[in-house]
Amino acid sequence: MPNEERRVTTVLLIRHGMNDWVHGRLAGWLPGVHLSEEGRRQAVALSERLGDLPITALYTSPLDRCIETARAIAEPRGLPLRIVEQIGEVRYGDWEGAELKELYKHELWPGVQHYPSGTRFPRGETLGEAQMRMVSAIDQLRARHQGELIAVVSHADLIRLALAYYIGVHIDLFQRLVINPCSLSAIAFEPMGPRLLAYNETGSLDHLRPKPSSPPDPPATASPSSTEAE
Repeated sequence: MPNEERRVTTVLLIRHGMNDWVHGRLAGWLPGVHLSEEGRRQAVALSERLGDLPITALYTSPLDRCIETARAIAEPRGLPLRIVEQIGEVRYGDWEGAELKELYKHELWPGVQHYPSGTRFPRGETLGEAQMRMVSAIDQLRARHQGELIAVVSHADLIRLALAYYIGVHIDLFQRLVINPCSLSAIAFEPMGPRLLAYNETGSLDHLRPKPSSPPDPPATASPSSTEAE
């Protein structure tokens, strides 16, 4: 109706902070992967950057690294942590715990990079299935908090998949998106559709610095450049 109040719901999508597995091994759902000292500093800095934003609810993946990041945001604001299994990490199956340098050689790696919608992790899920459960969870949460600003602490691949869905990027191109540790992205759900308000915000531009020289990359189909490890 013309006189109906516009109720814009804003969802903050936050990746957990650094841990010792980032860039080295695929942690997946393995327990006991905690924030490193750097990750704890990142979480505190993010909480401070959020300032007095009127966050009304905070939801987190059940995995330790996300709970620890969410706690740094929740405690200064007196917010309870609400754990949602649906926003937990991709089910990588047999790949959990593996070193990325070995996964780059796996016959499924090209599919993960170029056909993620239809490539299933061994005894795990497809990234298409992960996208649908993440989007379903966010849609349920925003329906519960109409007109509010809420925070969701999750994982790089889940956040990238959600952003791709809401901004209209085909899932098979989602590897083009980058989500850094303890970064914040934000989507406003308006009557005309979702709007991307912030993307991969870390409070720093250090991630734009050229990386130091490294040994030659593996073959093109197994390039590590677009991999997210937790």
